[in-house]
Amino acid sequence: MNHRRLGQQLWCGLLIVALLAMAGCHAGSSTGYKDSNSGAIALAQEFAPYKEISVQDTAIVKPYKVAPDLSNVINAERFDFSDNVQAALVKNGFVVLPAMGHEFFMTYELNRYDNVPNLITTDAVVHNYHLFYSHLLQNVEQQVLIPELKKLNANLMQRAETDYKDFKGTDWENAARRNLAFFTVGSRLLNPDTRIPAAVKAEVEQEISLIKKHDSTELSPVMAMGTKPDLIEGLKEDYTQYIPRGHYAKTDDLKQYFQSMMWYGRITFRLKDADETRSAILMTLALQNGIGAREWEKIYSTTNFMVGKSDDIGYHQYAELLEQAYGKNLTPKKIAVDSQGFDKFRQLARDLEPPVINSIPIFDATIQPDRDKEVLGFRFMGQRYTLDAEIFQHLIYREVTENPAGERRMLPSGLDVPAAMGSSTAETILNKQGAFEFNKYSTNMAKMQKYIAGLNDEWHQNLYWSWLYTLLPLTADKPDGYPSFMLNKAWNHKELATFLGSWAELKHDTILYTKQNYAEMGGGGMEEIDDRGYVEPNPHLYARLASLTAMTRDGLKMRGLIDQKDSQNMDQLYELVLQLKVISEKELANKALTEEEYELIRTFGGQLEHFWYEVYRGDGLESRSQISDFPAMLIADVATNPPAEVLEVGTGYVDNIYAVVPVAGTLRIAKGGVYSYYEFPWNAADRLTDQKWQEMIYNDKAPALPEWTANYRIKGTASINYSQD
Repeated sequence: MNHRRLGQQLWCGLLIVALLAMAGCHAGSSTGYKDSNSGAIALAQEFAPYKEISVQDTAIVKPYKVAPDLSNVINAERFDFSDNVQAALVKNGFVVLPAMGHEFFMTYELNRYDNVPNLITTDAVVHNYHLFYSHLLQNVEQQVLIPELKKLNANLMQRAETDYKDFKGTDWENAARRNLAFFTVGSRLLNPDTRIPAAVKAEVEQEISLIKKHDSTELSPVMAMGTKPDLIEGLKEDYTQYIPRGHYAKTDDLKQYFQSMMWYGRITFRLKDADETRSAILMTLALQNGIGAREWEKIYSTTNFMVGKSDDIGYHQYAELLEQAYGKNLTPKKIAVDSQGFDKFRQLARDLEPPVINSIPIFDATIQPDRDKEVLGFRFMGQRYTLDAEIFQHLIYREVTENPAGERRMLPSGLDVPAAMGSSTAETILNKQGAFEFNKYSTNMAKMQKYIAGLNDEWHQNLYWSWLYTLLPLTADKPDGYPSFMLNKAWNHKELATFLGSWAELKHDTILYTKQNYAEMGGGGMEEIDDRGYVEPNPHLYARLASLTAMTRDGLKMRGLIDQKDSQNMDQLYELVLQLKVISEKELANKALTEEEYELIRTFGGQLEHFWYEVYRGDGLESRSQISDFPAMLIADVATNPPAEVLEVGTGYVDNIYAVVPVAGTLRIAKGGVYSYYEFPWNAADRLTDQKWQEMIYNDKAPALPEWTANYRIKGTASINYSQD
């Protein structure tokens, strides 16, 4: 598993450079490509540079205990806590309380107004990156990718019409007709005014109807076109995947783009079926001859940088095999008469690696025992490989089989991801939940842990992987020398919620492109109050987030995909995160902060509000009074148990965290914001949108939070005692 995955990643490094060269993009100062592994990775990094930032992580904070009556906490009299809240604060040094925060900046702005010391959390900082990543991706889609997709659709639909006329009366007629229907569906989904050719009208209208209903798994009418003597079973498609969600539910053009790209990303032209393979060959030949090639490369290379490479066999693999099977200077006429070339092509294609992540509904090993045969095939713009999806794939049925009770693990747990990335806390919780009772779960988890522990440059191949790399420090227990509130089991659980909250935002932002695995079957107050605050010390996370921010900014600049205003905002975010890294290092080393650094902590809420406003200013935001229209809570489905169940993960209200922190030789209570993380199975026909999820939150109809969050999150009360001001 390790060598195969690494090989595919290195191949992708070369592919990125090749794509950019074909698209006319500058790929750094390198003068040529190397076949060696190190050369491939180096070129990928030159194009999308990730620059590591050094960290001084000497931790020598002296241990401290909180007095039961809070008598050694200098600002304790400013807070009124219920007994259970105070008991938790004394025991763990921190406590998280349910709140109704709509955005992180509001928590910190209220602190400033109330002269309460800020606790800048990793939650608030990584959430800020999510806001900008989502904003930048949406801008690129609306300004660049949608126009490119329109041109791609028009070019390939026209070519498909020509092919259909030219191949009439040959063995390739039906394949050409299917392509005409395929590109007509993609075109009409993006532009409802697209003309439907009479030859494919019935199938296209049936397909569009199923996509618009998006409530079932059915045989695809387009893929069922014509007679297929060697076909065992028609291609089933999960039409619930076409429910626009994430930021794609905002506008009609984004909804249309979502469905068109989902169509191109999911439909597989299976190698086991000769006629479907002919369709794939005709698509490949069209791109090879320059029909839509520039647009295809622009869309693919841009989304490759933002999200990742395709997990499926696609244009580049088939183009290489075409030359091997048919020779050079291939034309449509040559294809039509060379049956030996076609047979050779299919034979060569059988040696291609199948996708790592299965996203085709496979119902039972007893019915379809050869999974690779079922899923091996061509996708026009295949959905992307992600590390977390591979983790899921190896930890559910059929790679994991029944437990002693005969049950199958049909859906993964979000905890699988941090556990595979090294979190012993997540692994312990999964063990208690019974995950390790499933046959092969333990073995596969150990393999994934070993593989991930050995990753190096692979972490920096695109923004998605680098986001996961940024979260990696949250999986490790903190060593002695860190503040006492971070040295207990409850804090480890809080770190899990931070990891999973940010990961849920990542899945939400990339829901269109990432491949989903399928189981087989304000103003300040009185100045005399000491409101000096604290930064949750995690310098490795801040360093990696700064590197990720710079990689995002620079990669988009190189492609001409970011305007000056957003570039300046990314500069500002980069500087902020670097300052938090430096403050963290000084806190851990018991070095005094400057007044400027305390002022940065004090005004953190205003900086967050600035970024929040910049992200949503194009969506109609005019003032902070509209915060309920642009809340932080979001939802994403991340795995499917066909035909009727999905795993939803999401974030709810921003909760309040109170921690006893060491500042200038004293202990004080500081307050900040943290994620509330949700995870639950849900009806696939009702894959949740952000709007539906927010209504569930507001109406108190959300499922219960994961049981393990009760370790640090309690129901109680806390308020500011203004009589002490």
